[in-house]
Amino acid sequence: MSNPIPALAICLPLLGALLVLANKDRPNLRDGISLVTTVLLFFLVLSLYGPVMAGEQPAWQFISPIPGLAMGFRVEPLGLMFATVASGLWIVTTVYAIGYMRRNKEKRHTMFFFCFAVAIAAAMGVAFSADLLTLFVFYEALTLSTYPLVAHKQTKEARRGAKIYLAFLLTTSIGLLLVAIIATYATAGTLQFTPGGVLTDKLSVTGLTILVCLFCFGIGKAALMPVHRWLPSAMVAPTPVSALLHAVAVVKAGVFTIVKVVVYIIGVDNLAQTGAGDIVLWTAAFTLTFASVIALRKDNLKARLAYSTVAQLAYVVLGAMLANSAGLLGASMQIPMHAVGKITLFFCAGSIYVATHKTEISQLDGLGHRMPFTFAAFFIGSVSIIGLPPMGGAWSKWFLLMGTADAQQWILMGLLLLSSLMNIAYLLPIVGRGFFRPLPAEEASRLPAGTIEESPMTCVIPLSVTAAGCVALFLYADAIHDFLLPLFP
Repeated sequence: MSNPIPALAICLPLLGALLVLANKDRPNLRDGISLVTTVLLFFLVLSLYGPVMAGEQPAWQFISPIPGLAMGFRVEPLGLMFATVASGLWIVTTVYAIGYMRRNKEKRHTMFFFCFAVAIAAAMGVAFSADLLTLFVFYEALTLSTYPLVAHKQTKEARRGAKIYLAFLLTTSIGLLLVAIIATYATAGTLQFTPGGVLTDKLSVTGLTILVCLFCFGIGKAALMPVHRWLPSAMVAPTPVSALLHAVAVVKAGVFTIVKVVVYIIGVDNLAQTGAGDIVLWTAAFTLTFASVIALRKDNLKARLAYSTVAQLAYVVLGAMLANSAGLLGASMQIPMHAVGKITLFFCAGSIYVATHKTEISQLDGLGHRMPFTFAAFFIGSVSIIGLPPMGGAWSKWFLLMGTADAQQWILMGLLLLSSLMNIAYLLPIVGRGFFRPLPAEEASRLPAGTIEESPMTCVIPLSVTAAGCVALFLYADAIHDFLLPLFP
């Protein structure tokens, strides 16, 4: 069914980006355009739910470079879920970024919001791609559009971090992912995303194993070890960029692509019968364990959250490689659950920096009394990341555990449980420092006891909204489950 809405979802942020550039000398109008664009995109994405829930797949083909190789968009449940997460969180991230950038007197606002809009357009392209070639083009566009954001501060450290970011992501995508795409076309004669996959009975077990590894390590945005280093290096960027990287678009584009490749290219039954995903499965298990260990050792708040993200992304890859219904449901549900929980934590980290200019966990003693909304939101986001009720992360981790049980992978089940215990160990002490340790004497004497000293409301409101979202995802997880279930019978 030909439908222009998927194409409009890419064009709208690009139009917003151009209008931002055109109004660079009018900051209020420029920021207003950014915000209006985010809201319009979100409602445009929501308009696709009616057709998709009715069993349709709105599509738009725009080019066929060679016979039998068409590029275009097609909306299916997995892509629509990712597009909803990205467009919805773009709204709160834009509000947050406006307050953060102005309060910190950051420079180059116009270029920041321009690149932000282009990045979201690229994320929409990834979400709605009908084939691997289209996805690859927008995947690369997402990398290139976020590079200036990582380098935004233009310090030596920022430029170095941005170079590592670009080098890792381009090297993996061109050296591995593109090879996997070419091999898929040579083997199957198509790159179209097809229910059941296109590679069944087309390759030997060894050949399929190699292809799975090329895909999963070539999709560097999924941050599997050892191709994860770009993600901690990118923490030199402003906090709104960290939110974009860790929750809204970049890493979610990575793990979303892995799940989509498993479902529509490799084929779930094909993967389960051949065991071709075992190498990646155990790599993901190693990643989620070792990254959690590293997180425990980090005193810098954003660095700890970065390695937490590396671990949490590995949950998605592990669930996909289990190649059973529960595992894939857990992997898919982890995308929105982690997105909302982790963006809350990064918003809180930025709020602390805006209000106090503190970046180290050891500096946070007693701040919970001065910043109660920020630290309460951090607690809620932490509980969701840990995977405890009543927060959304409980459901994705429950299905992942059921997936390991169905596959009789008891060691993997133990590692998932161990990882959750380590989540507790590296997240909850941050809240404990804030609420249960006294302020240093020099800070306690500066203001009367009980004084609230939060960051601007443009920072506090978004983190409060996303914290509430963690609870809402627990209460309404059945809607996500039922929406995705037909993909993983």
